[in-house]
This record gives sequence, structure tokens and C-alpha cells, in this order.
Amino acid sequence: MNDDNTMAGISAITHLGPTPMDELQVRLYLDGISNGVLRVDHRGLINNATGSVVACMDRLPEPLRLLQHGDITDMAELESPYLPGIQCDAWIREMAESFGMISPFVPHQRKTNQQGEKILSYGLSSFGYDARIGPEFQICTNENPGILDPKADANFAWRSVKADTCILPPHGFALAHTVEYFKIPRDTLVVCLGKSTLARLGLIVNVTPLEPGWEGQVTIEISNTTPLPAKIYANEGICQFLFFRGSNCSVSYKDKGGKYQGQTGVTRARV
Repeated sequence: MNDDNTMAGISAITHLGPTPMDELQVRLYLDGISNGVLRVDHRGLINNATGSVVACMDRLPEPLRLLQHGDITDMAELESPYLPGIQCDAWIREMAESFGMISPFVPHQRKTNQQGEKILSYGLSSFGYDARIGPEFQICTNENPGILDPKADANFAWRSVKADTCILPPHGFALAHTVEYFKIPRDTLVVCLGKSTLARLGLIVNVTPLEPGWEGQVTIEISNTTPLPAKIYANEGICQFLFFRGSNCSVSYKDKGGKYQGQTGVTRARV
């Protein structure tokens, strides 16, 4: 936002009254401070050009008050009303709907299909997002001899399955992918946990962290720890993602050209 637009927005919401600020007002004030149009001193928020008070000190939210003492130097700390740490449903919804962090996005827990039948739930939860598994699987087999080597291609080891269900053999291992495409902000790290129902059947879901700046469909690793075959249902819930916010990182996954950036479908290990 340029200085003229910043001041036009600020003049329209000059805030001397008793009502609390809304998010739009705070964002406009942050733009003004970032652009040098505004400053904070003992009186409150000050217009640098005229010296007049734009918002009295007792009307400012706590983070803006701290600016008068220099306690906050990184403007990124003030750009969101949400505290650092694990993020709640409101933040996840805002980031998904406004910035495309999760697509497609379901803003509630969905527990039945269109026919009213029970399914493994997916969608937004209190402090996370339950993702769906897509209808594409790569099952690891021993049909061809060889060694799984992280430094070499292992095409010999996989059998592809595209179906609404997948039977994972006893002690078997498979790769799959999320229906959802994720775009992770550069101040956020995402970790994944399995769903309780699957864990109680011996199905262990493993996903390595989604790093700041990464985007793509998530490749999911599934292990059947039991001596019995296990059924996996495509387009139903498979795991829950938790979002942890901190400060903006200096180098994101995108910045360093990570080899899994922008992946779609099942992506096997790359050398």
C-alpha cells in the first residue's frame, strides 16, 4: 500500500472513541507504520506529517503499544491477531479461504457421504485439519529382487493401484497422496498425526514436516503393522495436520529449491 492510500484509509477510520479496533483498522495502522507515515509515542499513534494523534494510546492493542518502547522490531510479529504457536480453526479457515493454504477446503468436520453413510471424517477441526487420501496408491512389493536405496531409483519395488479402496497386505507398506493441495506460509511449520480409528487397527500414517514455503499434494506413507490385510478408503480422512506459527524464516523450502516443491500425485523418493 502506498503512502497516499495508507493515509486515505487511516483518515477514514481515525480512532479516538471507546470502541475496540477491528482487524482492518489494525492492518491499516501497520501499513502506515511500515511506510513511515505513522509512529507510536506516549500519546498513541501519531501522524508523522502533522503530528496529530490518529488513535489514543488506550485504544491501541497491546502489540502496537509496545512499539513506543521498541520492544517489537519485526513487523511480522504484528501482522496477525493470532499468537505464535499452534493455530486454531479461525486462523486455518482465514489462511485457507483468503490465501489458498488448503484447496479444496472443507470448513467443518464431514462425517457422512452424500448417501448418508458413515465415513472417516475430514475437514476443519478445533486445532487442525483432517485431510483426505486420494484414489491412487503405490504398494511396495517383493515380487522383484532388489534393495531399497535412498540414493537410487527403486521402480522395481512398486505396484500401482487406482481405486476407491486399497487392500494393504499384512506388514505391508504403501504410498498415497492427499486430495488437498497445500501452500505453507513462510512463518509456518506443519506436522502430521494419524487418525485414531486407523491407529487402533494397526495402520500407522507417517508424513514428514511440511516446511515453510513448501506447496503441493502431500505424499502419505502408510504401514500395516498387523498380520492381517487392511482396507484403506480413498476420498476419506487419513490424517490430521497441525499448524505451528513462528517468525518468518530467512530461507524457505521454496527459496532453497526443494526437490519436492510443487509435487502432485504420489511422489516416490527422489535422488
